[in-house]
Formats: sequence, C-alpha cells, structure tokens
Amino acid sequence: MSRDSIHKIEVESYAILRSQLDTSNMPHWTRALTERVIHASADFDYANDLICIEEDLARAAAALREGAPIVTDVQMVAAGITSRSVTCLVKEVETTELAHQMGLTRSAAAIHRAFDKVGSGAIWVVGCAPTALFEIVKLNVAPALVIGLPVGFVGAAESKARLRESGLPQVSNVSNKGGSAVAAAALNALLYADKTENI
Repeated sequence: MSRDSIHKIEVESYAILRSQLDTSNMPHWTRALTERVIHASADFDYANDLICIEEDLARAAAALREGAPIVTDVQMVAAGITSRSVTCLVKEVETTELAHQMGLTRSAAAIHRAFDKVGSGAIWVVGCAPTALFEIVKLNVAPALVIGLPVGFVGAAESKARLRESGLPQVSNVSNKGGSAVAAAALNALLYADKTENI
C-alpha cells in the first residue's frame, strides 16, 4: 500500500469520525487527543469517557517538542510510538530481579528503574498495567504528563481514579476501557496534532 493511499484512508476515516461526532467546540489539544483515541479504537464512548486538562496537554506537547523522554509500561505501547525513542524496561532481567526483591509486578518495578534513568520531566504512558500507574503516582515522578489509560477489570479504573486524585498533569478515563493502542494514540496526538487538524 502506498503512502498516498494510506493518507487517503486516514482522511476518509477522520471525515467519517467528524460526521458522527462534532468535535469542533473542543479545545485544540483535547480535540486532537479525543479524535486520535477514537480513530484508533472506533469507540465513540471515549468522547465522554476521557478526562483531559487542556493546559496539561499543551505543556506536554511543548515538552515533547523540546525532547522530553517518553516512558511506557509495556512494549505494545512502545510499538505504537514510532517517531520517537521510548524507554520501556519491563522485559529486562534487572527489572525481574528488582520485582522479586521489592515484591512488585514487573511493570511496577520497571517504573522504578525508568525513573532512575530518565528523572523528572518525562511523559509516562500506561496502557496495560494498573500496577505501573499506581507506582507512578506513589513515586511522584515529577512528570511533564502521565497518560493513564490501562485496560482491565482489576485495578484499571481504580488506578486512574488515583491518578486523578494525585494532581499530577494527566490524561485518564473513567471506565475500565483503555489499552496499548489507545495509550499510544493519546501520546501520538500530542506529536501529530497539527497534521490531523488539517485533514
């Protein structure tokens, strides 16, 4: 499939999305993120489920332009972010060892190791592991943004509620919905908002 045909499909897809959901009154970054998440999931419920703070999104987009590190909870989220290098330490042997030592899941242990590596000012993207999101809040990683969109029936909604209570700059949603593709789409919205706005 050629690049031109991919672009045509994307243009048509956004046109269909906007014909079914009026996003024109949303603030710039909130609109970009909401549209990209719906585009990735074909789930219009996100229009009412996502919780976006426009000022947080704008600051995070600026941080990305300045080269802020990106950390993900799992490789599947990292795989959806193709234009930037991403830190994801969940598969490393040292992470497994730390998890055993601290009595944590590997995803939570990976957050500890990533924070030691990237420090403050990073963008943290969680699409799979509620334990990773709980750990981000617990450590108070001084983020540029936390995208907290883990999916599941055990701890997902609760971890997102904890994120909202934390006051950290953030994106979350209320329901159990989420996932790797959705979390990656939310991050990509901050990288590509100008492109999709002009579709």
